Amino acid sequence: MSKFSKFMKANKVVRANTFYPATASLTDEKGNPLEWEIRPLTTKEVDHIQDECTMEIPTGKPNVFRTKINASKYMKGLICASVVSPDLYDVELQDSYGVKTPEELLQQMIDDPGEYNAFASFIQKFNNLDKTLQDKVDTAKN
Repeated sequence: MSKFSKFMKANKVVRANTFYPATASLTDEKGNPLEWEIRPLTTKEVDHIQDECTMEIPTGKPNVFRTKINASKYMKGLICASVVSPDLYDVELQDSYGVKTPEELLQQMIDDPGEYNAFASFIQKFNNLDKTLQDKVDTAKN
């Protein structure tokens, strides 16, 4: 038996998708908010989204830059990557709202700022982006 057997992929817990009623403005025939299917993101996916939203800003000194993340773009990227259903990349759905990108569609479908912020918060919590590893360790110790 390998000394790393407990770390093998076969022992890795797979995170399941979940559902969330993102907006009260889209309902079923009984008036209940439609539930959106949300999937957990991987570290690689989150890194890619973060890279896409990061820019280098000159500091005023020659060849010296600082990085800045466009927080709004980053959050839209996280949400769009997490949503399984409705398919925000579906052209027919985008056309019905008169938009051309998943990010624009997201903002049209959830046009209430409070609902949007609650959904963004849910996405962060679901993907464990609301706490650092040290926060989790501290919580486990108490």
